[in-house]
Amino acid sequence: MAATDLISFARGAPSVDIIDVEGLKVAADAALSKDPEAALGYGTAVGYLPLRRLLAEQHGVPENQVLVTNGSMQADAFLFDQLVVAGQPVVVERPTYDRTLLGLRSRQADVRPVSLQVDGIDVEELAGLLEGGLRPTFAHIIPNFQNPAGYTLSLAKRERLLALAEQYDFVIFEDDPYVKIRFAGEPLPTMLSLDQGRGRVVYASSYSKTVAPGTRVGYLVGPADLIDKVRVAATNTYISPNMLAQAIVHQFSISGRFEDAVATVNAALAERVRVLCESLAKHLPEAKFTAPEGGYFMWVELPETVDVARLLPAAEERGVTFVKGTDFLLEGGASTMRLAYSGVRVDQIEEGISRLAAAVRSLA
Repeated sequence: MAATDLISFARGAPSVDIIDVEGLKVAADAALSKDPEAALGYGTAVGYLPLRRLLAEQHGVPENQVLVTNGSMQADAFLFDQLVVAGQPVVVERPTYDRTLLGLRSRQADVRPVSLQVDGIDVEELAGLLEGGLRPTFAHIIPNFQNPAGYTLSLAKRERLLALAEQYDFVIFEDDPYVKIRFAGEPLPTMLSLDQGRGRVVYASSYSKTVAPGTRVGYLVGPADLIDKVRVAATNTYISPNMLAQAIVHQFSISGRFEDAVATVNAALAERVRVLCESLAKHLPEAKFTAPEGGYFMWVELPETVDVARLLPAAEERGVTFVKGTDFLLEGGASTMRLAYSGVRVDQIEEGISRLAAAVRSLA
């Protein structure tokens, strides 16, 4: 591999070698053969009806509580438009997804970060803020294999969050695109399921991480009145989402290949995490990290003397890139980074970390 070939730990997307391309070809043919009128027509803003019905069954809710969108980021945007009140507080994890911060701040929310621990958001820190008078409109939580940290919210904290939401009358936005990408540990119930229909949770997920990011298919599950408001906004935005992509995802989901495709992705990512951890231990032993049990990302803390704002251009000069931890924080994190391993082949990982280590040494 030439030194000029960029190895990117920056983007959270699977490499094409672990996507079931052949299965998607079959699904596309089935969508166009079995339901061409719906797949190729405008449809309505709630999305492709068979996929909406399948999702409702999977989550144990009526169909009018589900809306299928062009990716989960669009679901986020619609939801933020409904829930954010300019100047009013919204709780987020610290760190959190950079596009979440962008979306909330662009709508003039009063963003209140709460510390993130290895087992999820610090619920006692949040409880203290609530006791002190904080009244958020909602809390944005990425419960499984959090972006950017890779951490997972424990069952006890899921239950505690729900109790706090009930006590202090706020909504939990459970942003869960990575839920199926688990390659270690045991699956945990969603807060949506634990809520048992009380309406405290709005749930979003995506097929970008399990089927393919290019499909741009995500969805929302929530109280019927809220979903209907989002439906109206979606109608006014684009009439209907990408019906062909949703029809393909539906056929792929019912074909029996979905579970095998997810298993393939998970096995590949488990191997990539193993090699990544070994490479960091070998080449950057001063780095601190926790190996994730799933998802696409790992948070890495370097010694405080390392400034990632200086490290990034030095790394890119050596043919490797990452995302600065400061991108996911309102303040702090100058010596942290997010490494996305999902799009990096196993044979590239150690070379990439070796280049990163050389960049770190160059700053000394």
